[in-house]
Amino acid sequence: MASKYIFVTGGVTSSLGKGIISASLAKLLQARGFSVTIQKFDPYINIDPGTLNPYEHGECFVTDDGAETDLDLGHYERFLNTPTSQANNVTTGKIYNHVITQERKGAYLGKTVQVVPHITDEIKRRLLLLGQTGEFDIVITEIGGCVGDIESLPFIESVRQLRWELPTNDSVVIHLTLLPYLKAAGELKTKPTQHSVRSLSEAGVQPDILVCRSEHPIPPEMRQKIALFCNVKVNSVIESLDAETIYDVPLLMRKEKLDERVIKKLKLTSKQDLDLDSWKEFLGRLKNPTAEVHIALVGKYVELPDAYKSIIESFIHAGAHNECKVNIHTIQSEHLNCDNVHQHLHHLDGVLVAPGFGARGFEGKLEAIKYVRENKIPFLGICLGMQCAIVEFSRNVLGLAEATSTEMNPNTPHPVIDLMESQKEVTEKGGTMRLGAYICELKKGSRAHAVYGKSRISERHRHRYEFNNKYLAQLEQNGMIASGINPDNNLVEMIELEHHPWFVASQFHPELKSTVQTPHPLFVKFIKAAIHYQRNKNQVLI
Repeated sequence: MASKYIFVTGGVTSSLGKGIISASLAKLLQARGFSVTIQKFDPYINIDPGTLNPYEHGECFVTDDGAETDLDLGHYERFLNTPTSQANNVTTGKIYNHVITQERKGAYLGKTVQVVPHITDEIKRRLLLLGQTGEFDIVITEIGGCVGDIESLPFIESVRQLRWELPTNDSVVIHLTLLPYLKAAGELKTKPTQHSVRSLSEAGVQPDILVCRSEHPIPPEMRQKIALFCNVKVNSVIESLDAETIYDVPLLMRKEKLDERVIKKLKLTSKQDLDLDSWKEFLGRLKNPTAEVHIALVGKYVELPDAYKSIIESFIHAGAHNECKVNIHTIQSEHLNCDNVHQHLHHLDGVLVAPGFGARGFEGKLEAIKYVRENKIPFLGICLGMQCAIVEFSRNVLGLAEATSTEMNPNTPHPVIDLMESQKEVTEKGGTMRLGAYICELKKGSRAHAVYGKSRISERHRHRYEFNNKYLAQLEQNGMIASGINPDNNLVEMIELEHHPWFVASQFHPELKSTVQTPHPLFVKFIKAAIHYQRNKNQVLI
């Protein structure tokens, strides 16, 4: 069967949750036996979010094939338990870059290159790309930004053209909008939704289904009013209430019969009975924990939770697996020092030192690691977190007082972390790091080997600096084990401490592969270690 296409647009305001609605609908369709993928089309001119500050756009998610992508792709993977790729995230920058490159090559045979048809044709080509692989029954496309934004116009126009070109029952447009509650009036207001739908209709796209975000239930008469003035059927006005957790949304959308409406409009027949048993089991464990731990997330972007979105979600997955509530305490590493580190960390059950770039907050991360190393508190370091663990150990155990990364001090006499050889001639910033999935071989008998239960793993990376193997012998003689090695270039991928209950760090990003169905083993075992530490600590206090 030819692929069917679902386009998800948004209006009134940003951050309404198009990514979560798209992922939830995809989950429901997957649970009915369909093969589904989701792609994100972003209207910004950056070629990818890799050069964006996390405060601007949240975390940069990385795929197996090395794409730096929007964080919504993380939601797609976590909900569907299937990997995304370069093709799943397209920006205005990518579109224009391709068209301009083609124009320079003479591909348009001297024609005047214009937004219509050249830009819109390239957008349409990419909108259809995943559907033409034959792998997917349904392709969901989330259009970033808001309807009415100048940046979004070429994407909306491309959707309009595709709707005209595709067979009648091969596409559906879902428009996500807001029903604000005015406290003074004591009621929900439909006018912003009406204006949003009008803007979309003026661009030539009539939505088939409206998903209305609301803080209060939508009365039946209001649904009828929305349907009448927005030109949709009453049963196509879908209520989307604020949820306790994003993982409730598939069940809330099921209750609203969003999947049934989509299937009917696409003239599809379910391939199997809806199967959400494992999803409901996950929610049961998540909402009924038998234990509770407190974990520090030490980083430099903690003011914006989306900057560490995948880490936070990985804790949720691992917590549910352990039937444990994970309370995350974000700590700004820039504020940590030797005088206050005890005050910040002594009462916690585990510490994660987060990834990042640059010198700001670096010394604070070292103080956190020294504290957990000396006080035997469970520790997990990721990317820069592993590099910090090596610097701290080099300074305070090996006695190399000026040891650091050349990222922080290019003239350090002890560059225990150094720029990768392959990066030394790189001058451009976008998409030039060591990116994507690489093989790592684990040392038998190590904690890392026990965590994974196998000797060979594949994990995703995003870094320019690496451990300097000249210092490996010194570190291992003093109790730090290089437990994971890349077989192709001998790069140290994982380290751990010999005489510590749970001190593990990785150069790769384990959080990028954690999903509801397969929580990442490093997070699962880290939380288990935190539960064990807490119980032992409480027994001592008693």
